[in-house]
Amino acid sequence: MRRSAISIPSNIAEGKSRNSINEYRHFIGIAKGSAAELETQLLICVQIGYLSKEDIKEVLGLLDEVSKMLAKLNLALTPRT
Repeated sequence: MRRSAISIPSNIAEGKSRNSINEYRHFIGIAKGSAAELETQLLICVQIGYLSKEDIKEVLGLLDEVSKMLAKLNLALTPRT
């Protein structure tokens, strides 16, 4: 779970340092995948009894916010035709 959480900003930073907007967008997609991975891991923790729904409620809200921000960033970087 730590690796998934750390992967989100790490991929944003790596994408930003790349040579093209397409590569940046690619790494934003990877960051979104890491957010989804973390969400899945949290939900599994609830299912197997490690955490309660209440324990993960705030984190899921933050993950949703991060995912929305990544989607908006990706959209802002999409070329307009």
